[in-house]
This record gives sequence, C-alpha cells and structure tokens, in this order.
Amino acid sequence: MIIKKLLLVFSIFSITNLVAQEKPNILWVTIEDTSPQFIGCYGNQEARTPVIDKLAKEGVRFTNAFSTGSVCSASRSAIITGVHTFKMGTGNHRSNYTIPNYIKGFPYYLQQQGYYVSNNVKTDYNVANMRAFTKEAWNESSNTAGWWNRKPGQPFFSVFNFTESHQSRTMSQPYNWYLENVLEQIPEKERIAEDAFKMPPFYKDTPEMRKHFARVYNSIKLADIRIGELLDRLEKDNLKENTIIFFYADHGEGIPRGKTNGINLGYRAPFVIWFPEKYKHLSPWGTAGAVSSELIDFKDLAPTILELVGAKIPEYMVGRKLLGKNRSKPVDYLELSADRADNGPDLVRSITDGRFMYSRNFMPYIPQMRSIRYVEVGDITKEMRSDLEKGNLNKLQKSLFEERPIEYLYDIKNDIWETNNLASNLEYKDILKKMRKLLDKQIIETRDVLFLPEYEIGLISQTSTAYEFRLDNNKYPIKQIYRAASLSGKRTEKVTKKQICLLEDSNKFVRYWAILGLRSQSSELIKPYKKDIILAMKDTYLPVAVMASAIAYREFGDYEAQEKLKVFCSSKNMEIALMAINQLLYFNNKHPFNDTVLGVYDMDGRDYKVRAACHVFMRMQNIGAKNFSYKR
Repeated sequence: MIIKKLLLVFSIFSITNLVAQEKPNILWVTIEDTSPQFIGCYGNQEARTPVIDKLAKEGVRFTNAFSTGSVCSASRSAIITGVHTFKMGTGNHRSNYTIPNYIKGFPYYLQQQGYYVSNNVKTDYNVANMRAFTKEAWNESSNTAGWWNRKPGQPFFSVFNFTESHQSRTMSQPYNWYLENVLEQIPEKERIAEDAFKMPPFYKDTPEMRKHFARVYNSIKLADIRIGELLDRLEKDNLKENTIIFFYADHGEGIPRGKTNGINLGYRAPFVIWFPEKYKHLSPWGTAGAVSSELIDFKDLAPTILELVGAKIPEYMVGRKLLGKNRSKPVDYLELSADRADNGPDLVRSITDGRFMYSRNFMPYIPQMRSIRYVEVGDITKEMRSDLEKGNLNKLQKSLFEERPIEYLYDIKNDIWETNNLASNLEYKDILKKMRKLLDKQIIETRDVLFLPEYEIGLISQTSTAYEFRLDNNKYPIKQIYRAASLSGKRTEKVTKKQICLLEDSNKFVRYWAILGLRSQSSELIKPYKKDIILAMKDTYLPVAVMASAIAYREFGDYEAQEKLKVFCSSKNMEIALMAINQLLYFNNKHPFNDTVLGVYDMDGRDYKVRAACHVFMRMQNIGAKNFSYKR
C-alpha cells in the first residue's frame, strides 16, 4: 500500500514537472531611451545593431509600439502594473505615491503559475513602498538575477535591462566619461564615426553637434553588443529553443526634444518578439521577418504575458492581450501621456492612430527644451543654447526654446522628425477635430487623475490612493475640472476673461486650472486683470496662490508676490517648493531669488527634485555649486 502511494505521488510529480517544462520560458530584453529610427531593422542604414536586427529578421517587428509615458519611471509604472499612469497618479517622474494594494507587479501572478521570475536589475516603478512592491513581484531582483537561479526544469520569466543606451550615456555624463564607459568598450572597427550619419533637422549640423550626437549611435551599439552576450548565454544553456524573447525600449530617444516630450519622438519605441520553432504557432502575425503595424501600448504587456502563461487577468488590467487564444482585437487609436520629468513639470495628452500623432499641451508656456537638470548639464544642450544666444539657429531649431502651441498634429509616417505641425493646416481640419474629440472623450472616461496638481496627489496618498479618489465624482468632478483645464493654452481675450471668472469658483481644482491657464496668456491679455491676480495670491489653496504669485511677479513686478514666492520656495511641502522654484526658471529677472534658492539648496530634507530645480536655477544665475549633489 505504501509503495502504491509512493508511486502515485511520484507519478503526479512527474506529470506536474513535465507540464511545467512545456510552458514557454519568456525573456524580456529591454534597453533605455531609444527611438526606432536609430536602429538598423527600422531602416537606419547608418546604425550598427546586428543583434537586434537578427531578432527582427527571424521574429516579428512592430512599427506602432508606444510607451505609455515618455520618461522611465512613468513608463515602468504602466509596464509592471498594466495600468495607465493617469489612472494611478504615477505619471510624475520618480514620485512616491500610493496605489491600491490589490494592484500588484504582474510577475506576482506568474509565480502562482509556477514560474521563476527574475529582474536584472532596474525597478524604478514609481510607487510608494517600492521595496515591498518589488519583493512581492519577483523571486529575485538584483544585478545577479537570472534564469540560472531557478529550480531544475522550472519555467522562467526573466527581465534584463541594459543601461548602455540611457540618456546619461548619450548626453548627460561628461564627454570623457562617455569615452571611457561607452566608446572604448566598443571594438574600434565597430564604432560609428561623427560624419557617418544624418543629423535630425531640429539640430544644427556642425562638427561640435556631431561630436555629441555620435554618442547616440555608439551607445545603442554598445547595448546591442551586451544583448548579444546575453543571448549567447541563453543558447549555451540550451534554453533558446524553449524561450520567447521580447525586445523593446522603455520610451523614446534620450536627447533634447525626445525623451520626456509628449510627441512621437518621446513615445514611440522599438519592439520585437522572437519565437522559437516550437512556439511559432503562437504568433498571429507569422514570423521570419514579419512586420506588424498594430497599435501597441505598454499597458498591453502585462495582460499579454499573463494570457501567454494561462494566468487569470485581474479586472484592473484593461490592456490588450496580444497573444493567445483570447487575443484581443486591434485598436484604432491609443491615448498617451507626458507629465513631470525630473524637476520639470508638464502635462501633455496625446492620441495616435499610428499615422498621425495629436498632442494637446496643457502647459504650453513651458518650451520643449524645458529646464530639466539632467538635460541642462549635457554638452549638447550647452552647445544648443550657445547657438541660440548667437542667433545661429533656424526657425525649427529655435522653436525648441520657445513657448509651445496649444496643440501639435504630426504626420508621423511621412514626417518622422516632426518638423511640420499640421494643426493649423486646413487640409487636416477633419483629422484634427476627430482627434480632439477622441482625446476629450478619453480624458473624461478614464477620469484622468493627473489633472490634479501633484500637491493634491501627495495629500491623497497619505490616507488613500489617487486611483480610487478619481472614481468619486463628488471629490473629483472631472467634467467640471476638465472644462476649466481645456481652456489652458487658448490665448484670446474671451478665454482670459472666463479664466478670471473661474478664479472665484467654489472648486479649488477649477481655480487651479484657471490660474494655470492664465500663466499661458500673453502679457497684453493679463494686464487688465492685475487686481484679480493680486487677489488670487491670497487663495487658501496653495497651488493657486503659488501660480498667482508667479504671474503677479512676472507681469507686474509685484513686491508682495516676490516675497510670497520666497516663502513658497522654502516650503516644507516639496510639491509646493518645486512648483515655486520651477516658476523662477522662466522669469527674466531672477536676481531677487538668488539667496533664497541658495538657501533652499543647502537645506536638509529637500528631496531630489527640489534640489535639482535649485541646481538649474543656480547654473542659470552662475551662482553656488556647479556640481549637483543630493543629500537626503
């Protein structure tokens, strides 16, 4: 009897282990800050990316894959949860706000299916309690994590993130650092020379600019080399024929005007899936160099992987299932978003159908080259600003430093560098109207919570979550708020008057959008309403008071506004301090705030983004420390 029971147990164990082995292994290879137009398989003959190109030649290449946000932590928030950032409140870069405890990192569900899940090594998920969140999601998350630590025969889901193409390599680190850590790591015959590529037209084509832009090509080349080394190990471990490989970048290219901006260059990412012979039947697109133009949003990744391994998909994941018997139908358009990056605030919402990219700028007074610390320290940025000062830039190149229009409409199929804004072209008025309508509909239906000031999301996170807060229409009347927000950027006398009236609205979020919209109005339109702006400085809702003070100082040189801004800069609330300091960056007369900003920079307890904003100010004013340091 005992022998029969042992045989039964052994039989069950063997069958279970066999089933487990039959499940596909999944390998995610991710690189950072890379747009498809810099990779060979996407048509760039000057690129040298043979490893990525081979994956595409043997697998499926996607031409319409988009990151949910245009900066790393926001994008990764959507990737790991399968939830849009504008629902969770996680769109602002490197924030620390709570999400519901039932929203988990999706590898947690793979563990329930018997998978060994490992992450090497980047997390950057942009949520509160990230250590606990990460520990629950992964069996191992470290710089030694990999499939090699699983049990014998156990299927794996392994992520490897290569930083070689990160913006720190392409522009932010000093040139000598790049030479040592990137260029010298590439065999000399494989390096891309400074005269071996075409410059994007929004950059001035000079030897100095080419010197800096060559960093993009060589950094991606080094990433390609590292990917090859990883795939060699997979093959040596005799695992390649049981492993489905996903390759993608977390968002667009890490260069001025790319990453962080709400345009195609910020959103669009290279994306390839490679299937081994035994799993080729799982591809609805075919293989061996197949190309798909399906619209893919990174919120689709989590439900796709869960469907692939047979796991139940949580209700909060509304993305498409790209693979499997329950594969979702292709969609006609995507909504994308760009919010604060590093110290630089923004709010852009975009709609794309793969052919056109429509972007609505809700803070158009902020230029595409907004004052972000890790962009400003780059040699390429310094060169661009020098050319701007000397008057050496053409109209397109100069526009990067100017206030943005209220909206963009680009034909991203025929204008890959987005040089021709079609928003005012009457031939495209029907497309423009259609996309405007789609965007309005999406913002209301998703109850986009990032129309709250970040200050408010911080307060909500102390007791609840932005994800849940947005669902209560009494607390968050999105239609009413969006009516006020939708005025922002419309620069007319009629709209200005309406925004002034909304400063007296009973809803503090409406008042916030009224004053934020007024910041984008011209001086001529603001001038008649000095008394109203001065009165708004006393608003009990701090974000309104900060913005009113900024307008009053900028437009009228008001002394009381100047003193209020100094107090706001030193606020114990980091979001208020950041809001105030960021406003200083766009003043012509910054001098009265020099001592205040120097004092804030040296204060204990200032968070990273506040100190980063201070550092930008200090560099602009040529005062204080030149090298950025961050002390908690």
